[in-house]
Amino acid sequence: MITALSFIGLFGGGFLSGGKRKEKGWLIGGVTGLLYSFLVFLFQYLGYDRLFNAEQVIYHTCYILIAMMGGILGVNIASTNSRRSI
Repeated sequence: MITALSFIGLFGGGFLSGGKRKEKGWLIGGVTGLLYSFLVFLFQYLGYDRLFNAEQVIYHTCYILIAMMGGILGVNIASTNSRRSI
């Protein structure tokens, strides 16, 4: 359940950040995913004194990729809407 909510949240975060930026959605979405993974890593390392294991690395790589996809889609949706208003 938490994994699904994380995927949805990161896709939405990438979508919103890409739509606001209106260019380079893959980059801004990737930064959004990296920031999320970094915060989780800091919480886990500083709070529980543990590094990511192999399974968590795969999950966080997927989180970054899903945020990138959301950023790309956000840029494309925002660009389409701005072209219609002209």
